[in-house]
Amino acid sequence: MMHTGAYFGLAVLWFSYYLFKKEEAIQRRGFLKISVLAVLFGMLIEVLQGILTDYREPDWADILANSLGVFIAYCVFVIFQKFLNRVKHQISSFL
Repeated sequence: MMHTGAYFGLAVLWFSYYLFKKEEAIQRRGFLKISVLAVLFGMLIEVLQGILTDYREPDWADILANSLGVFIAYCVFVIFQKFLNRVKHQISSFL
């Protein structure tokens, strides 16, 4: 549960950065690229903790939980994509 929440938060922060950094409307392809990178990051961390430490082991359940958190964040952003683009436009026009 902690891994899912942590990677959900990581993905939401990364998606939010992408949302406000891009000039044009948000593309699902960009969210998909970010999702893949976040999952690969989680896998890399699991592998490195098995290689670089004596007291930690890589765990497939952790990788699955990390991926689940990213997937949930992806679904939330895709479902609310039109709303988020509207909010982005309102904020941009205000600033």
